[in-house]
Amino acid sequence: MFTGIIEEQGIVVSVIRGPQAARLSVAVSAKFAGTKIGDSISINGVCLTVANIRRNFLDFDVTAETLRRSTLLELKVSDKVNLERAALLSGRVGGHLVNGHIDGVGEIRKKIRLEKGFEFQFSIPSELLRYLVPKGSIAIDGISLTLADLRDDLIVLYVIPHTAGTTTLGTKNVGDRVNVEVDIMSKYVERHLQGQFAGPGITNDTLAKIGILPMGWIDN
Repeated sequence: MFTGIIEEQGIVVSVIRGPQAARLSVAVSAKFAGTKIGDSISINGVCLTVANIRRNFLDFDVTAETLRRSTLLELKVSDKVNLERAALLSGRVGGHLVNGHIDGVGEIRKKIRLEKGFEFQFSIPSELLRYLVPKGSIAIDGISLTLADLRDDLIVLYVIPHTAGTTTLGTKNVGDRVNVEVDIMSKYVERHLQGQFAGPGITNDTLAKIGILPMGWIDN
């Protein structure tokens, strides 16, 4: 389990591709000195297990399923990646609970520089849109972000200068692909409500009926 608060950016030093899997090696700083074989590390939002350690290099085995569902297959030597170690639940959760299990791949459609940070507009797989609400949480390449708006089939996110400077989002451009993980809580709620209410997904009316929102609640 992760929080979506990126600890640092690692550097890809090797990508060895096999017929159905890959071995990924990433250079890390001394901050990761206590890492052990078997530990979980989030690489651009994908939960991977440390398979080998060589000085400041961490090696990971990536399965065919993970390669299919994420952007890891697109990584090249010298690319930077977002890194986060598994969360200690005894500490503060600064973002939201992130599993590291990618739901799909999105694409940057617009990147607008603002006085303070950037506005990003992403397209994501249509089947994930039903799990999103304005001001809800989403993980993009492992970064915990707040959804600002939904515009037809696009999601809008605002990224502050600190996040742009300490993660890979600052160097991403229009057309770049990113790993997307929706908030796991929305999936549990949908599963719980299946069969209780007709209609696809979860609506504000549904939430009002079960008491999460007041009756007559309107999203402005």
